[in-house]
Amino acid sequence: MVRTDALENRARILDVAYRAFAEDPDVSLNAIATRAGVGAGTLYRNFPTREDLLLAVYREELDSLVASVDGLLARQPPLEAFRTWVRELAAQMRVKHGLGEALASPEAQAAIDAQYAPVTSAIGRLLDAAAARDEVRAGIEPSDVLLLIGALWRVPSGQQGLAQADRMLETILDGLGAGGVQQRLAE
Repeated sequence: MVRTDALENRARILDVAYRAFAEDPDVSLNAIATRAGVGAGTLYRNFPTREDLLLAVYREELDSLVASVDGLLARQPPLEAFRTWVRELAAQMRVKHGLGEALASPEAQAAIDAQYAPVTSAIGRLLDAAAARDEVRAGIEPSDVLLLIGALWRVPSGQQGLAQADRMLETILDGLGAGGVQQRLAE
């Protein structure tokens, strides 16, 4: 049985690592340990290599995002929930892309591939909810939408890149039928 403090340390390391990698993809593991308030031994016991930590952060963040769909749909209209969710997915993928070579191993690719089905399922749930309210066309393939939104995490960093990503997201939503629906609702 894993001790509670060990689970808390692991969770704190993952949280700190996500933010640290977003700020600086080359951040040292020792710096992450220090920021998390744990010793280097604790970090390396949980994550023996940099890649182990990167993959754990990636899986943790995507698992959390996938799990957030029901809560978003409970708090927001489906189309707004879709926008919120896609923006967060794009932010997470920008961090992953910033890590480049660090996630290029066969093990990393297997971990990334394992996230495909949960992510497309989440997209499908969001699209179905929006289609049920006539906010997008019905029958849109989630895997097609994932390919489209892949462009959002390739924008330049900074405020101009985020503004560009928002414009691109609205263009994608127009293509999903959201623009015409919004216009009809405004009339």
